[in-house]
Amino acid sequence: MTARLDAQVAFLMEADRLKAITRATRNHDGRFENSAEHSWHLALFALVLAEHAPEEIDVARVIRMLLIHDIVEIDAGDAPIFGEVDEAAKEAEELAAAGRLFGLLPEAQGAELLALWLEFEANETPDARFAKSLDRFQPPNMNLAIGGGSWSDYGVTLDVFEAKVGPKIRRGAPALWSWIRPRVASFFARP
Repeated sequence: MTARLDAQVAFLMEADRLKAITRATRNHDGRFENSAEHSWHLALFALVLAEHAPEEIDVARVIRMLLIHDIVEIDAGDAPIFGEVDEAAKEAEELAAAGRLFGLLPEAQGAELLALWLEFEANETPDARFAKSLDRFQPPNMNLAIGGGSWSDYGVTLDVFEAKVGPKIRRGAPALWSWIRPRVASFFARP
């Protein structure tokens, strides 16, 4: 029992490092969001917006997925969606980080969370598709709330937004895409 609890607490203390990972998205107060704040906010998005999933989902499972989806950023850092990133190298970095981080837990528990993380990354199940859509849906809402945010920082256009963000939201939550797309288009149409 003591060894199991030691491992679980070690993982939880390591997970606290997620608070120090800065993302490209800004909060309402203008400061850059950290990855722990992002994960919490996405879990809340899932809780509130679950009724908009196009397929039956397990909300508790989606929330679990979202709470761990960016934990690999402790080792691999954040990769802004509009930034220049070597996708293959980033994927390898994140997989190694997942192995290390989930490997801190007792074996069965670590394997369960690693499987959940891999499911999110694969984006093939209804739970993963909805979770991934929320991961793409939250940042544009933040950018709209603060007048552009990372879109201004990265020189994003509506075409770039639609190409990079649209497919994941459309696939996992078409109703959310139908809601946000005109709002984003209106923002980019401003002089």
